[in-house]
Amino acid sequence: MRIRADRDAFAEAVAWTARALPLRPAMPVLAGMRMEAADGGLRLSGFDYEVSARARVDAEVEEAGAVLVSGRLLAEIARSLPAHPVRVEADGGRVLLTCGPARFTLITLPLEDHPLLPDMPPAAGSLPGEAFAGAVRQVVPAASRDDTLPMLTGVHLDFGADTLALAATDRYRVAVRRMRWRPEHPGAAGSALVPARTLSDLARTLDPSADVEVFLSKAAGGGAPASGGEGMIGFASGGRSITTRLIDSDFIPYEKRFPTEPAARAEVPPAAFTEAVKRVALVADRSTPVRISFTPGSGGAAGEAVLEAGSGEDAQAAEVLAVDYDGEPMRIAFAPGYLLDGLAGVATERARLDMTQPTKPAVISDAPESEGDEPEFRYLVMPLRLS
Repeated sequence: MRIRADRDAFAEAVAWTARALPLRPAMPVLAGMRMEAADGGLRLSGFDYEVSARARVDAEVEEAGAVLVSGRLLAEIARSLPAHPVRVEADGGRVLLTCGPARFTLITLPLEDHPLLPDMPPAAGSLPGEAFAGAVRQVVPAASRDDTLPMLTGVHLDFGADTLALAATDRYRVAVRRMRWRPEHPGAAGSALVPARTLSDLARTLDPSADVEVFLSKAAGGGAPASGGEGMIGFASGGRSITTRLIDSDFIPYEKRFPTEPAARAEVPPAAFTEAVKRVALVADRSTPVRISFTPGSGGAAGEAVLEAGSGEDAQAAEVLAVDYDGEPMRIAFAPGYLLDGLAGVATERARLDMTQPTKPAVISDAPESEGDEPEFRYLVMPLRLS
């Protein structure tokens, strides 16, 4: 194998492919990145039996061939290369990488021991890259990081006729985002439980100007996405693609957990409210809540929210914000991190906070332009009990 490629394109493709490689592989060969030169380009790929990643780089191919090298080492090298074209040449059990004055020799891994890449599942549909990446960022913070409960570490994708719903939960909160998508087959419907970490890595590297194609294992009887957890899902955008096995578990019926008739509603500017929570939370440790007291306005004056943290002989903080509030006075408390994650997901100029009781779930959501519209983003969070 002998190729010559643009340094920036090469480094970006190597870095993207390396993201899918395991940090602690079960076998050393699974940490390898396959480099294959053919058809006027260089194809990079990795696969650990769970997640696969593929990327293509335009290159001058002087000699076709394929090698396997340490993916993370190659990514570190590619990140630090000088601004010159990259030349890669395989020589027996070694790979010589030259870039201007820099020269590296890498030891190859046994290519025959590396697992074959899985085939991409059938096409399911497509959606705008920027909107999809934003939706993933809104719901992923609510996914659990506890691997002992795999179902909670995933993001549930619910494919409707023209709407895709993303949802995640760690039992203490639920984040849901709805968006439009274009199914490959009219009337297609189904669901998939996708590892949150894989989706998060994908969202960070998507080209916002390109569409994302979705590929999903077929259900019995046609082109609709498969229901349930078994199977595989794939995403492709801008010459790069990734597949991952789905989590084999049923997701919780989260819609039943959202209150239908709130007793009180506050509308706040999310940026100002976020900064106030951050300031007040400076005196709170991980087990200390931020307390919020809502009172309605009178005589045409706005209502107010008093944010407090700390008490007794500990450090204390308080801040008052003007808010639109409808309901009886209410005092409620939240874990500051959970509250901030919910506010960060709001993409509108106003954030809506619906409450029923101080000990019942509250819902943070977008404030739709029209009163009858459903919010695209909803975030259910359990309050903390006040002493």
